[in-house]
Amino acid sequence: MIRVVLPAHLKNLAHVTGEVRVEVAGPPTQREVLDALEAAYPMLRGTIRDRHSGARRPFVRFYACERDLSHEPPDAPLPEEVVVGKEPFIVLGAMAGG
Repeated sequence: MIRVVLPAHLKNLAHVTGEVRVEVAGPPTQREVLDALEAAYPMLRGTIRDRHSGARRPFVRFYACERDLSHEPPDAPLPEEVVVGKEPFIVLGAMAGG
């Protein structure tokens, strides 16, 4: 099971509290985690990734183990700490403005 932390607005949309857990079919990658998340919570489709291209939405970032994974390839393996459930995969809405 992969632990996923969502920002407050996506928790509200998905009607969840706290972190969620998803089971991935293949090797744990960003793509597998997000596919499982969207399958379990269809209302999140299109909020984290573009529905057609699968590209990460602007102002959405992915973190794990105090590392920014946002620009890593979607099929790159997740850190071992995330795979074994020690650390969560974090989806974060980035802030912008001045």
